[in-house]
Amino acid sequence: MIDIEQAFHRLARSVFRKKFRLQGKELAYLQTWGLPHVMTQAAELIEARLAPAEPKNEGRQTPWRNHPVFVAQHATATCCRGCLAKVHEISAGTALRSEQKAYVLTMIERWLAQFVA
Repeated sequence: MIDIEQAFHRLARSVFRKKFRLQGKELAYLQTWGLPHVMTQAAELIEARLAPAEPKNEGRQTPWRNHPVFVAQHATATCCRGCLAKVHEISAGTALRSEQKAYVLTMIERWLAQFVA
């Protein structure tokens, strides 16, 4: 697992990752419900969809839209175990440890925070 600052530096160099913006209903949802509520949901989503050693539908488990966390996951390369391994150096094939889940949630929260009014 790399340092969060190093991860954001890597993401800043990715043309693909820089395309993601929170807008429309995802932005409205975040602004209506607030970051703490959305992060509670993020923890549940990460636990169910990303944390298992072999997530169901690996590589396709994170939708592109319909929740601010999904957009944030794609923007921060925390959308699947393959991206976690490639960008964040968190190996696939084993369940995420508590500190790895906290790292993923910190990445998501930091990215979402820029959209909170």
